[in-house]
Amino acid sequence: MTENTLRSVSVERTGTGHFTATNPRGGTISFGTGSAGDGGTDFTPVELLLAALGGCSAVDVDVATSRHSEPTEFTVTVTGNKVGDELGNRLTDLAVTFSVAFPDDEAGARARAILPRAVKVSHDKLCTVSRTVETGTPVTATVGDA
Repeated sequence: MTENTLRSVSVERTGTGHFTATNPRGGTISFGTGSAGDGGTDFTPVELLLAALGGCSAVDVDVATSRHSEPTEFTVTVTGNKVGDELGNRLTDLAVTFSVAFPDDEAGARARAILPRAVKVSHDKLCTVSRTVETGTPVTATVGDA
């Protein structure tokens, strides 16, 4: 039996500066330029990247810690500085910060105890998104038939 390693989404233009990404299971997420002229509420592609970084690790950490105790608070904040230099536009100083609390009981204590290790293992090994960003995987862009 072979493992299917291919992951994909399709992105369709839905209007000027507005797009919808669709995954193979039919899930969708809308995004765009985020410009104030458009109402300014759309996620931008950069914000989606930040959400992917935080979301990937959040899933890993949640699976590991919630086996022991359901969190009373679970927030992940992701920040980065957008710069443009000789390397082009990019983000620098990416940081993923977890704010997680558990009940003040024995199960909560177990979850709190494993939280730092769960965050580290997600960052160092499990989170495909942060691992891809940190290893600097090349991206190929081509024009196909319409």
